[in-house]
Amino acid sequence: MTGMLMESDIALDAIRRYSDADNPSAYFAFSEGNSYYRLPGEPGLIVYRPVGRYLVQFGGPFAPAGSRSRLLRGFVEFAAGEGREIVAVQLQGADAPPYLEQGFTVNQMGASYAVDLETFTLAGTRFMQLRNKISRALRTGIQISEVSYDDWRERIDELDAAWLGTKGEGVKELEFLVGQTGGRHQHLRRLFVAEREGRLIGYVSYSPVYGSRPGWMHDLSRRQPDSPPGVMEAVNKAAVDLFREEKVRWLHFGFTPFTSLDAPKFPGYSRAFHWFMTYLWEHGAHIYPARTQLAYKEKWAPTLVLPEYIAFQHGASLPALVHIFRACNAI
Repeated sequence: MTGMLMESDIALDAIRRYSDADNPSAYFAFSEGNSYYRLPGEPGLIVYRPVGRYLVQFGGPFAPAGSRSRLLRGFVEFAAGEGREIVAVQLQGADAPPYLEQGFTVNQMGASYAVDLETFTLAGTRFMQLRNKISRALRTGIQISEVSYDDWRERIDELDAAWLGTKGEGVKELEFLVGQTGGRHQHLRRLFVAEREGRLIGYVSYSPVYGSRPGWMHDLSRRQPDSPPGVMEAVNKAAVDLFREEKVRWLHFGFTPFTSLDAPKFPGYSRAFHWFMTYLWEHGAHIYPARTQLAYKEKWAPTLVLPEYIAFQHGASLPALVHIFRACNAI
């Protein structure tokens, strides 16, 4: 049996090799705690977590285009042998054909957002409020720098605990569809911190993005409960300035569910599920703060809005959606 850490190395290799589906969150594939399905004789793999009677799959098959249908068909047979069904989340449009061939129902669930740093600027009246917010944060005396995670590990852990404590009693750390800090692949990420007199005020972790729009993803962001307004924006602006110096083309802001639900529909999509996603955008803040998250992303004037999808093996269902949130520790 191949060890989990070695499997994560194989996942990393797969998302680097087979990135033409352009999933900006593909690095989730090598997060600790994932399981991997591989089909003998076929390259690539499928990333999933078993939750109850479901196998919750992340992204499409990370494999060459010619192997994706066979890999998915093998995964369907594997799930049947386990007495489980599949629900796949954060599919890209290019991932959809094998699922449609296998009879899955494919619906848009939200979108991810990206900024073209080649043309990015904060000049002009549109960004006046953002510039002022960043300036006020900097005037409080915070210093922003890129640092080594190992040097800041203890302070990161302390801040994470304080941040999680503001979310309410019994709230767990989210996982699966969010990034991580630490672990075997920390060296692939970049960490920017805001500090004042040696105290960690906030941080943003950036993770690698592969495919035709390579760059970095603004992933985990945490701040002290008493941090000044604008500290996260100030950290991100410092990172953007450095990325532009390095000629990085794309800064991605990741997936937000329930948003930008106007992409073309796939054949056989569920009208009821589409309505439910729209309903959650309007009334689902207690389930997920999509409006707040999108407001932060829109401050940076995204260049691209990329629809992301969910695929149900046996028709759209609320239990399948609930198991995705269970896989993420959201409920």
